[in-house]
Amino acid sequence: MKRRRFNHAQKVVTVVALALALYSLGTWIVSLGTHLPYGSATYSNVSSSNLVGGLHPWVQFMLWMLLLALWVGVSIPLLKAHSMNEEG
Repeated sequence: MKRRRFNHAQKVVTVVALALALYSLGTWIVSLGTHLPYGSATYSNVSSSNLVGGLHPWVQFMLWMLLLALWVGVSIPLLKAHSMNEEG
């Protein structure tokens, strides 16, 4: 059975979709444990300065660097042009 290869447009869409998925995962993980210091539903001053708890900033930074490295590590081999000697 011949292995199916993506064309360039499919590879670009895959890389962009992976970036969006990793971004969503990162924002979800970083927001774990954060909450507003009060529980009123009638008034909400939504600003990041009111958020308490959550991960330390250096942990958030390392998480984003890990997700970025994962994205780059998958994207470069996927987008790399194959040589003319390969079949497919």
